[in-house]
Amino acid sequence: MVLATDLDGTFLGGAAPTRKILYDWLRAQAPRTRLIFVTGRDPDFISALCANGDVPAPEFVIGDVGTTIARFTSGRVEPIAELEAPIAQIWRDHGTVVRERLHGISGLKLQSAPFRYRLSYEYDAGFDPDSLGVLDGLDVDVLVSHGCFVDILPKGISKGPSLLRLMSYLGLPAERVLVAGDTLNDLSMFQTGLHGAVVGGAEAELLAATGGLHRALHCAEAGAGGIIEAIGAFDLHPNPPKVSL
Repeated sequence: MVLATDLDGTFLGGAAPTRKILYDWLRAQAPRTRLIFVTGRDPDFISALCANGDVPAPEFVIGDVGTTIARFTSGRVEPIAELEAPIAQIWRDHGTVVRERLHGISGLKLQSAPFRYRLSYEYDAGFDPDSLGVLDGLDVDVLVSHGCFVDILPKGISKGPSLLRLMSYLGLPAERVLVAGDTLNDLSMFQTGLHGAVVGGAEAELLAATGGLHRALHCAEAGAGGIIEAIGAFDLHPNPPKVSL
């Protein structure tokens, strides 16, 4: 099977003993069970996360909310140029234009991450979502999540479409893939029709948006526990991980 998982609140969420069960199981099952990180985090964060060996290293990374598609090799995120080419083509000079249009908007602050084909902002109580109307007419998508983040992405690019592009490139069978997430920026993964774990404690907006998706399991357990729950519920592995009672 293939686990394609968000990080914050999902793969990195839940109780520490439960995370250890999942992580140890993934290491024991490799390479027959494969791991892909699908995250809003940037390459530097992912390299640092996996540096000490506590968190299993993925084979592939879909980072920056779907705008990075890469191999993870020798502790480094190495973009796959042919998969990123359409993303770069759509983005073009939009970064400069978006920065200019959003500059000075009250309650909105640009994050300091090294952006490639997207921009991400944090907002506070002084932010008016209607102010994002200044981006109308640009070839971009605007994604609001976590109750505090705004991501500006190339039109049509997000976690789900980039995951499908990577799966096609690798020849991965859809029936053996489990996606997992907890916030609205994970919604496009569940909209792919793949088996999905909406882990316990997920954003109310994500729960509402996935309520009609029959393969999006609303898990009782948080974080890693929800992933374990979904592996068993969908019968994706003959020897699934189990949480001791």
